[in-house]
Amino acid sequence: MGDRGRSPHDDGTTRAEPGAIGRRRFLGFVVAGSTLTVAAQLGEAVLAPAEAAAVIPTLPGPAELYDLNDMLTHAALPTANLITIRVDPDGTASLALPRAEVGQGITTSSAMLIAEELEIPLDRVRVTLADARPELLFNQLTGGSNTTICTYTPIRVAAAVARGRLLEAAALELGEAVGTLTAKAGVITSATGRSTTYARLAEKAAAVATARVAVTLKEASDFTVVGTRRRRIDALDAVTGRKTFAMDLSVPGALPTMVCRPPTINGTVRAVANPDEVRSMPGITDVVTVSTGVAVRGRTFGQCIDAIRALKVTWGPGTAEGASDATVLEELRRAELPLVVPPLPLLTKAVDARFTFHFAGNGALETNCAIADVRSGSAEIWGSLKSPIAAQERIARRLGLPVGAVKVHVTEGGGSFGRKLFHDAAEEAAEISRAMGKPVRLMWHRTDDFRQGRTHPMSISRVRATHTSREVLAYEQRHTSVVTDFGHGLGEVVTAEAARLPVGDLTFSETIFQLTQQSPYHFGATTQLLAETGKGFNTGSMRNIYSPNVRCAQELVVDELARRMRKDAYAFRREFLRDERLLAVLDKVAEVGEWGRAMPAGTAQGIAVHPEYHSCVAVLAEIDCRPETTGRSIPDACTGPRVTKVVCAVDAGLAVNPRGLEAQMMGGIIDGIALTLTSSLHLRDGHFLEGSWDEYFYSRQWNTPPELEIVVMPPSTGRPGGAGELAVAAAMAAVACAYGRATGTMPTAFPVNHGEPLRFRPRPTIPPVPASPTDGLDRAE
Repeated sequence: MGDRGRSPHDDGTTRAEPGAIGRRRFLGFVVAGSTLTVAAQLGEAVLAPAEAAAVIPTLPGPAELYDLNDMLTHAALPTANLITIRVDPDGTASLALPRAEVGQGITTSSAMLIAEELEIPLDRVRVTLADARPELLFNQLTGGSNTTICTYTPIRVAAAVARGRLLEAAALELGEAVGTLTAKAGVITSATGRSTTYARLAEKAAAVATARVAVTLKEASDFTVVGTRRRRIDALDAVTGRKTFAMDLSVPGALPTMVCRPPTINGTVRAVANPDEVRSMPGITDVVTVSTGVAVRGRTFGQCIDAIRALKVTWGPGTAEGASDATVLEELRRAELPLVVPPLPLLTKAVDARFTFHFAGNGALETNCAIADVRSGSAEIWGSLKSPIAAQERIARRLGLPVGAVKVHVTEGGGSFGRKLFHDAAEEAAEISRAMGKPVRLMWHRTDDFRQGRTHPMSISRVRATHTSREVLAYEQRHTSVVTDFGHGLGEVVTAEAARLPVGDLTFSETIFQLTQQSPYHFGATTQLLAETGKGFNTGSMRNIYSPNVRCAQELVVDELARRMRKDAYAFRREFLRDERLLAVLDKVAEVGEWGRAMPAGTAQGIAVHPEYHSCVAVLAEIDCRPETTGRSIPDACTGPRVTKVVCAVDAGLAVNPRGLEAQMMGGIIDGIALTLTSSLHLRDGHFLEGSWDEYFYSRQWNTPPELEIVVMPPSTGRPGGAGELAVAAAMAAVACAYGRATGTMPTAFPVNHGEPLRFRPRPTIPPVPASPTDGLDRAE
């Protein structure tokens, strides 16, 4: 390697990036109120410099100069001062976080930032989720691993302003100079030993008028909370069943409601033969036809399921009538953009490969759900919403109400993976509530999630890497995908509507693709382009958006390049990587995972890296593909190749909560294993065959590596990077590479178990949902 890509800080010291937060002065606001309330004001962010060149350099791509996370952060800057922290008379600090907590741990990391700057115990910080606030514009979208990056400085500035105001109030109360006072654990003490508490000062520190103030933030070297391993503040509630999700809320009159949905994707209702008969069934109060099917409301969800199964509906065609995996694949191939760099006979060679990635389910553990109470002139909605402003504006438009007449409350969610960027359950609940004239507690059936819910779109990736015996001269990738719906926009209705325009949708997708995809290698002339087709499906972003498929294809080609050049796969990556942080995580997993150790035939290691949103990750995976392992006579979900070991090294800049970061990496690794080996949707005759977790083979205990180690690298940039989706692409690629090395054949279709014959018996489409188990133990067939 020589000095190419190497850091001058090999002694382990941390080098601050441009734009890193040190002891710089920031402006904040003291907001008028009855108790102390504060907010932040921010200046412009600074872009990191381009990386160093190599022998045959690859110029930085758009995502390396300015990525999706940068765009989201800058869009949020103008309203950052509207995020406030309040200190209450009981001495607690409160933040209504304008983001959605769906299990990623952002309420904990946000509380840690407040505790750090405010000098208050973590258990004295209360973080709730803010209702939809249209004035925030682009500052209430949860996505793109952006929450901690975007709110890191505003929350700290607001907390520092609060600490300053409390110190000033304490100086007046104690008759001491501010400079002689220290704050610790919610108590302010003078040099003479006199003290007072935040609780006593909360009202005294309040302002009668909003004013700008300057603050100095803590140096990272002084942190006592940020960067330490902390349990989640909601962990006890989660494991004891006290955590409150949408379906746990008690809203007067809101009874269980479900929808009888069509047998094919987005089919329509032509006629209902027996509404009165179903309405007279035990517990059923209402039966109405809505745009998505036939809604039923009853005393219990079990009664709703019985009613759905009893309905006799004549259905119209859907938006993907007759479509199958094969027809979609053919359409994708016709839409593929051409490659332009041919290999030169006698001078160069090329790795030329095409990869297929099947539809994947985007349903979280918590099924799609929402509560709605629509009345004359007003509406109130409850749900886990990652884009609540767009939801509020869309629902208001649908109901013909002013935006201010629609209240949208954001509840915590039981998972998302991008699913809750869309508010279709909330909008559907509002439509049903208006039609019935009653509050409804809408819950989708699990089968609805798989057959009519959001999916990660099917795609193909064509790759050509032109090379000599020593170097890569050109890298071309043409990614062709079923349209990814970005109808949530950037969190408000203007960009949401623009993303749905006939031309705007492709422009929006192209923008997201270019702001998220990058090649981390010096592969000469590099181009990565997107084409889309097929608008008849309900799609959406699913952890990493395009990255798992794009990077999996590239890393497999990297392995093949290494093989053809007769180089070790790890050494090859070290030679061509362009970023010192990627080199560091790559070296770490190779060291900890004992890269190159002797392994039995039919087993192998795979290694991969992934840069994203100012963070880097490397994954080493070991897989067992031996017949005696893959052919075990146990349930089908537990057969096939087994990942036996994973080592992950992650550099997320500054990890606010390393323990939470580890958890994020673990979840991403399990997702990556699923996408490589087992989990996909089979499309046939205009509908997906899967209808439950029994049939959709997400990673089970059998697929979970017995050995799993996460290494969090030391702080490298002085500020947080993205982490929510980071590990998925690297894990998928590492497992795919391990599979190729173990079997001797590069895999080209994912997941590898997608092909026929099916490993389950599909449920019928009519009735659209299975019967409920009668005792909680039976498994419905």
